[in-house]
Amino acid sequence: MKSMAGIPILALMAAAAISSAAQTPHEAQPPHRWAIVLHGGAGVIERASMDPKTEAAYRASLKEAIEAGAKVLDGGGSSLDAIEASIHILEDDPLFNAGRGAVFTADGRNELDAAIMDGATLKAGAVAGVTRTRHPISLARAVMEKSQWVMLSGDGADAFAAHVGLEQVDPSFFFTERRWQSLVRELKKEGLPIPPRPAGAPPAPEAWNDSLPEPPDAHKYGTVGVVALDRQGNIAAGTSTGGLTAKRWGRIGDSPIIGAGTYASNQSCAVSATGTGEYFIRLGVAREICNLVYFRHMRVQQAADEVIHKELDAIHGDGGVIAITPDGQMAWSFNTSGMFRARIAEGGKLEIGVYNDEP
Repeated sequence: MKSMAGIPILALMAAAAISSAAQTPHEAQPPHRWAIVLHGGAGVIERASMDPKTEAAYRASLKEAIEAGAKVLDGGGSSLDAIEASIHILEDDPLFNAGRGAVFTADGRNELDAAIMDGATLKAGAVAGVTRTRHPISLARAVMEKSQWVMLSGDGADAFAAHVGLEQVDPSFFFTERRWQSLVRELKKEGLPIPPRPAGAPPAPEAWNDSLPEPPDAHKYGTVGVVALDRQGNIAAGTSTGGLTAKRWGRIGDSPIIGAGTYASNQSCAVSATGTGEYFIRLGVAREICNLVYFRHMRVQQAADEVIHKELDAIHGDGGVIAITPDGQMAWSFNTSGMFRARIAEGGKLEIGVYNDEP
């Protein structure tokens, strides 16, 4: 038998998680109190650049999304079901950089990424570069549950979505004028050509006056994510994103990469990240937080702060995370001026935050 160093430890963790999930009715544990944490992206989000109408719209959307997940959990649903319910709302909300609010690539396309992971079994699913599937988080879950793979990309991922019956839409479904104008501004700043307006998009306005102006760079690296604990004691994590405004060359960030932007294990914690993906990939941020919880027995808030405010800061990365543990600890941590976020536990009070000077 190999030593417990290195890879074999991962096997032991997986075996422990699977064994825990396979308990007989005689070994069943008392019901857990459910809990859920949500984020809608981190970045330069400051009061000085956020008008009251915009702030109210974001807070209302965060409330709607987290309440959808909480309703699933309160009805005895699984953490995976709750994550999917919450992220569906965020993917359909043009305020957020996911689904219908996704930013554009330099080629003028919306390319969507998502991932989901089940802490009870360590099963995971992820997709990248999706352009026709309405809810990428549901496609990630289908990859996890209905295929032998973990990650699919591009046209193949959309084809698989159609194969398993997930709703398909014309790429113009994801078009929003706000994101298109953001692309135009970014390409002009970088001295790059502006692509033709996408087929199926509404006619260009004669003059653009955004009724919901957003803070500078609020969605440059935007993402949405949810972590949840259900009454069965299982945790899970899910993340969905439109990626980086004006990205080129098929760039993929951390969101769909298991261990970087998304990770969950009943033996430690569940994490969803948002920020400059290249740095989160290099650190393996989501798994790093879970490792600190598992191997160093840190509380999840301490572990999240250690990674975000020390390890990420040290390599000049920016962003944030949300996290949850099987015993109900909830955490968020970010080194930017703001992160759209919300959390609630069974019997507790809903908390919604935007700026870094809020609890």
